[in-house]
Amino acid sequence: MDDCFDDPAARIEDAASLRSHIGPVNPVAASKVLDRLDRFCRDFIALSPFLVLASSDGEGGVDASPRGDGPGFVRVLDERTLLIPDRRGNNRVDSFGNVLASPGVGIVFMVPGINETLRVNGKALMTRDAELLAPSTVQQRPPLTGLIVTVEEAYFHCGKALIRAKLWDPSSQVPRHSFPTLGRIVAEQTRMVEAEEADRNLEEAYRSRLY
Repeated sequence: MDDCFDDPAARIEDAASLRSHIGPVNPVAASKVLDRLDRFCRDFIALSPFLVLASSDGEGGVDASPRGDGPGFVRVLDERTLLIPDRRGNNRVDSFGNVLASPGVGIVFMVPGINETLRVNGKALMTRDAELLAPSTVQQRPPLTGLIVTVEEAYFHCGKALIRAKLWDPSSQVPRHSFPTLGRIVAEQTRMVEAEEADRNLEEAYRSRLY
């Protein structure tokens, strides 16, 4: 970080300084972490159509990837195991590459209309087991790959962030015309395609290549 934006004396650089600055952890918050998925966790996952998957390459590079599908698209195989099917995308496979290098992952599950979220941390591995992936078939297209996550921590996170963001409040939605389309952004950033063509390609992908 450039020192012109940061007073070195104000930095927090060790765990003791962090705890001193923030204060003690709430005892309930400290004790709510589970090492498995109880019935509340499982029911929440069954309602969830969206998650954010965090991963790391083990050398300081990190990535957070959105994943979404119908409610319950993440399957609970048992109280300590999840299966996240992989749908068609851009083939960057950033998360998969990270998992190959460093299996630790963090997941935040969200349910529209519920301000609380579910956080799950654990270790992931990739699978291409057709029999295991078959139940995740949508529109006659089974996923080619998936992530099996072994749960190490699971706990519910309070809704303050989503409440402050008014995330589920329709009145907080931004009019679509107020921000450029992704096609126009990609066209300008890459100089590899015209904006109109990029928008047409994206609309076609949304219409016919979700699975």
